[in-house]
Amino acid sequence: MNRHFAASLVLGLAMAATSALTGALTPSEKLATRQAQFSLEHMIPASFGGWRIDTSIVPLKPDPESQAMIEKLYDQTLSRTYVNAIGERVMLSIAYGGDQSKTLQLHLPEVCYVAQGFQMLGSSEGRLSTRFGDLPVKRLVARMNERNEPITYWVTIGDKAVQSGIEQKLQRLAYGLSGKIPDGMLVRVSTIQSGAQDAYRLQDRFVNEMLAALAPHDRARLLGAEARR
Repeated sequence: MNRHFAASLVLGLAMAATSALTGALTPSEKLATRQAQFSLEHMIPASFGGWRIDTSIVPLKPDPESQAMIEKLYDQTLSRTYVNAIGERVMLSIAYGGDQSKTLQLHLPEVCYVAQGFQMLGSSEGRLSTRFGDLPVKRLVARMNERNEPITYWVTIGDKAVQSGIEQKLQRLAYGLSGKIPDGMLVRVSTIQSGAQDAYRLQDRFVNEMLAALAPHDRARLLGAEARR
């Protein structure tokens, strides 16, 4: 066996091993296929804690291009506006995707709103306190002309609520290394008002009252299974 042949043989074996390892580490099992079917439309009550659906204000609708992307990314979406007895209104949008692989990932509000022509005037990370545990949330302020819209949202990847960005990537990676493809949920609440801090307090109250009205297994879907009590 000459030196060139030996080198070629070693290189070939290394390439074959790399290919096999890549295949072994490519996630293929979708967690969503092992879970019970559910409907966002039926899961979120039409009324709870003094709130009821109001049809006079509709949450931000995507343009046709964004809508096509949403239909590709998500298996279910829900958009509603709720109003209470004193006229306070909160817009709720939920998107669920059963495949959170590298090519199919949640479409974050920062992208969605800017694509619709909004300016992002504020962005920060925070914690939303609930009786079921603290949620890692993102706080935004979006504006278009006279419309000022403070936004709170959170993301779940698999069984855990995570901050957007690096935490999402790490959560996907952890599932990927175990051969699994996680599902994902994005829950967004927003209001049209000038004061962001007042808006966030209203949104936190709305979220708490919504969570309290849900069955435990439905609440776990929104918060991540780790939050199940």
